[in-house]
Amino acid sequence: MGVSPRNLWDMKKFYERFKESDEKLRHAVAVLPWWNTLKLMSKFGDNDEAIMYYAQETVRKGWNRDFLLNAIKMKVHENQPVAIDNNFEKTLPATQAAYANEVFSSSYNLGFLGVTEPIAELELERRLVEKVKLFLLELGKGFTFIGNQHILEYNGKESKVDLLFFHRGLHCLVAMDLKIGEFRPEYAGKMNYYLSLLDRLERREDENRSIGIILCAEKDHLEVELALEDMGKPIGVADYQLIIPKEELKKVISDEMESYEKDKQLEQEEE
Repeated sequence: MGVSPRNLWDMKKFYERFKESDEKLRHAVAVLPWWNTLKLMSKFGDNDEAIMYYAQETVRKGWNRDFLLNAIKMKVHENQPVAIDNNFEKTLPATQAAYANEVFSSSYNLGFLGVTEPIAELELERRLVEKVKLFLLELGKGFTFIGNQHILEYNGKESKVDLLFFHRGLHCLVAMDLKIGEFRPEYAGKMNYYLSLLDRLERREDENRSIGIILCAEKDHLEVELALEDMGKPIGVADYQLIIPKEELKKVISDEMESYEKDKQLEQEEE
């Protein structure tokens, strides 16, 4: 078959690791690229929950190798985002509300932008647009980018949506408003207005109600809940992380070097 000794050893490890695992876990790793599965095995050993998390996220969000490695290094599984702060259950049909909660995260990692210092909202938007392919991978599958600073003209006035998407699964427009600071209640009112314009001017008859996401540097759950309490449009509020803290980054590099040396030593022993 032309299989190397190293591959045979890896297959043996795979079999021994998952032969008695839960059926859901076996199915989750079965659909992953072989490299991803080996990486998860080497990083997490017998930790079924961690492997299940990264396997499911890889498929759901279409992560490539770099995204998977970045998520592992940041130990995303230990700080899994809770359901996004929103009013979906009050403003959307039950089935669509449940799906929307799966689609949108409570927090997003924008480390791929290479930001090392505070930046203005338009600069943040510009960088996201430049790397929109990577941003779409972070958002997850099903998103189509329509444009930035999307103009909505009504009653002789213009309004601009920072980023506009269409989600195939939800079958609706998704407006995203970017804020470099913490969440403020007035942001919800502004988004509610944008969604009214989108539904009136651009939503087609066969499409569902437009959804708005306010992406902030920080948010307070109780403040968001109160701000969205009487809003008539489906709105969610998420926060983002631009860079890894310096001390955490040092530890990530140190752990990765140690892991590399162990893998290299194991390779030599097997050979």
